[in-house]
Amino acid sequence: MKSVLQDTKECYFCHSTYYLENHHIFFGDPNRKKSEKRGLKVWLCHNHHRNGPYAVHKNRESNLQLKEMAQTYYEQNIGTREQFIVEFGKSYL
Repeated sequence: MKSVLQDTKECYFCHSTYYLENHHIFFGDPNRKKSEKRGLKVWLCHNHHRNGPYAVHKNRESNLQLKEMAQTYYEQNIGTREQFIVEFGKSYL
């Protein structure tokens, strides 16, 4: 499934179109599959995904920003906060 959070294939943070990687916002085996099913994923350049100081796999604030955005989308378009918590384990808002 494609992203419900992005229309264009570019890094969500810096808008670069180079060295893009698909990031599932809620990772770990069961949550990765749920992110895929719901389209809760974004494109990130390598530096914002894994390598740089603001990479979501290294930087808590960047990671939390995406989780908050995804939960907001979920609550506005898919289900309630309670349903989100049941599906993803906790609220990020």
